[in-house]
Amino acid sequence: MSMIDAVHAREILDSRGNPTVEAEVALISGETGRAAVPSGASTGEHEAIELRDGDKKRYGGKGVRQAVKNINNIIAKDIEGLDALDQAEIDAALIALDGTKNKSKLGANALLAVSLATARAAATYVGLPLYRYLGGANARVLPMPLMNILNGGAHADNNIDFQEFMVVPVGADSFREALRTGAEIFHSLRAVLKKRGYATGVGDEGGFAPNLRSNEEAIETILEAIINAGFDAGRDCMLALDPAASEFYENGSYVFKKSDGRKLSSEEMVQYWKSWSEQYPIISIEDGMAEGDWNGWKLMTDEMGSRVQLVGDDLFVTNTEFLQRGINEGCANSILIKVNQIGTLTETLDCIELARTNGRTAIISHRSGETEDTFIADLAVATNAGQIKTGSLSRTDRIAKYNQLLRIEEDLRGAGRFPGRSAFYQISQPAQDAAASNGRNQKKARAAKNK
Repeated sequence: MSMIDAVHAREILDSRGNPTVEAEVALISGETGRAAVPSGASTGEHEAIELRDGDKKRYGGKGVRQAVKNINNIIAKDIEGLDALDQAEIDAALIALDGTKNKSKLGANALLAVSLATARAAATYVGLPLYRYLGGANARVLPMPLMNILNGGAHADNNIDFQEFMVVPVGADSFREALRTGAEIFHSLRAVLKKRGYATGVGDEGGFAPNLRSNEEAIETILEAIINAGFDAGRDCMLALDPAASEFYENGSYVFKKSDGRKLSSEEMVQYWKSWSEQYPIISIEDGMAEGDWNGWKLMTDEMGSRVQLVGDDLFVTNTEFLQRGINEGCANSILIKVNQIGTLTETLDCIELARTNGRTAIISHRSGETEDTFIADLAVATNAGQIKTGSLSRTDRIAKYNQLLRIEEDLRGAGRFPGRSAFYQISQPAQDAAASNGRNQKKARAAKNK
């Protein structure tokens, strides 16, 4: 029987040493599923509410014992006896039980833990891998990894304004080769930083977090690492950014308060990104404008949306209401998908489907506070999303997802497909070629400088 027999939750620690929720769902037949919930450092204003205890004497107020109690004492009683194979029914019951728009009563962390654990239990019950259970027979696309190898912003205690600098191995012909490319560049970057006398400690997501002279130096250092690793910047590997602009948006201006203190208007911020995209081999920019700056987003999309993937994270918070507004107003051409921003699996899948039917890419993403849970790896393949963000090439909480994707690729054998450049299907091939040529131009300029 696939009916839910018991639900149990506990408080565990995430990758930053902060408490988070883990839930287990047991079926009458004996199968179980377990899931742990991540949490973010830079969060969107409209994200579903993560319930914290607020007791400053315990974990600095970040305990989740109340969320755990909500699962064990309230949610468990409500969903025991329901069919785990009916994910939509389970999630609808969770949403109704909470009764708030932002899941603030029981906590999105409580609801999500149960939602994901239920899916795992159901997959075990039917004897299928999680990705196959969620996605069906057509789940076969391995995602292009966007690997965050240099951290700044809210993810690191350094002087870099922008949160994530990523490498994207567009020239790889398999996920395994893409992972190798990223790993070799990561180690090359360590060597470059050491040679320049910079620290090689890592940030929350496993990327290096040095104090550089400028935001531009972050890009140039990564390009040097790509070349030193034996890859062609632009052809083999491109760049992606997550500036997390909401974090440095103050009173209608973008303020580079961690670096040179400059203050830019929305129009100037768009021109800044446009200049970077014309100078460097950049294929994707996430949260290049602040979440409340819809006019800025519209301007950026009009100026750059035909040749750069423009990803809304804080702008959309994995919520169909905000995504639909973005579609209607022509803001962004891609969405970042974070399961804990919305709080249930069904709502997450609905958001991915809305993006796809409107010609927008969906990138499955981790959070800065992660666990060893690998659910998002399976979710990326299940939905044929084509892209994933799950950190750098260090820290087991990040590597766990990459290793799960290696297992899935092996399991798929010849049926699996790695998208390569087609992962960015909303960007035309000529536009991608133009961005790639920026990498070659940078290489020539570097060679001339070193003569």
